[in-house]
This record gives sequence, C-alpha cells and structure tokens, in this order.
Amino acid sequence: MNLPSVSRRVLRLAATGGLVALLSACYVVPVGGYRGGPYESGPMVESGPPAPQYEVVPAPILGHIWIGGYWTWQLGRHLWIGGRWAVPPSGQHWTPHRWERGSRGWHERPGHWSHRRG
Repeated sequence: MNLPSVSRRVLRLAATGGLVALLSACYVVPVGGYRGGPYESGPMVESGPPAPQYEVVPAPILGHIWIGGYWTWQLGRHLWIGGRWAVPPSGQHWTPHRWERGSRGWHERPGHWSHRRG
C-alpha cells in the first residue's frame, strides 16, 4: 500500500507522540535496602537512618540510569538526598549508597561507580 507523504508524516507524528506520552509517565519507586561492596566510610553516628522515602521517578532518559535517593548525615542530622539520572561511565556499574550498623554505631557508605566483574 502506498500512502501519500502527508499520511505517512501524520502516522509518524502520531507514533512519536504516543512514544513520548508513554515515556513521560512517572511512577513511584521505593528506595532503600541496598547492598554493595565496601567503599570509603562516612561518619560514625549513633542513630540509623529513618525509613526510606518514596520517590517519583521522572521519565527515563536514553543512555542514563536512575540512582535512587538516600539518607546522608549533615550538620548533626539525617538529610534526604533525592535521586537523579546519571550516565554510567563505560564498563562501570553503580553501587548504591547504604548504611551499615557496627558495634559502635552506624557507618554511612556512599554510593559509587565501580568496574564490572566479568
């Protein structure tokens, strides 16, 4: 079937609009409960982080990965840092931020990029 060029442009525009609408949908993702390898430790604090917060994840960005938010320790209190999209460095993966309980309190372990094992 040979469609006139105007009809093909209309179909292409409609398909593109549908794809944009699909990709722009937001959804809620629970954050927390991550496990990862050892990395530079943050300060030792007496109290663990509050319960994980929920984040509304914006539409995906091609070539990016979502790095979820986390609790950090600043100015003597827990502070929530919201998630973000990031471009992964070539051959690396993201190890999420986490807190570890030790015998003297809680240690913050920042998220970081590390080389994939293969």
